[in-house]
Amino acid sequence: MPTTASTTTRAVVEELLRRIGEGDPERVAELYADPADWKLNWPEDEHGRAATPWIRHRSTRADAAAHYRELADHHVPEEVATEVERVLVDGDEAVVLGEIRQTARSTGRAYRARFALHLTVERGLVTRHHVYEDSLAVARAFGEG
Repeated sequence: MPTTASTTTRAVVEELLRRIGEGDPERVAELYADPADWKLNWPEDEHGRAATPWIRHRSTRADAAAHYRELADHHVPEEVATEVERVLVDGDEAVVLGEIRQTARSTGRAYRARFALHLTVERGLVTRHHVYEDSLAVARAFGEG
């Protein structure tokens, strides 16, 4: 039988995924703590690239909303799909495994990237958002690889 923490974590993660799918950055951001620990697996010297501005560390609820706005601004909306293969939950920790399929707006190049998203949920809010993805596929789609 799942623990109360696991049940809460699963509910928050499922709501987060639902809101991400709806595409409203402000509603997505409501599920993040302020501050939150937000990191991506790109090398530190690779942050701040003009073609991929959403790929950077963040820490506030406003940052979370900005991330989802920037992500949408740089991709073709009709050519976005995410397949969530599994959500693993243990207490306040969750890992989402899957694959994103997107098309870079600036180059028209489609790409697929496997990902793992490590989330921590405390008091009903996401306090950790760490993404591990195929950053080379993303960089190549934007003409950077």
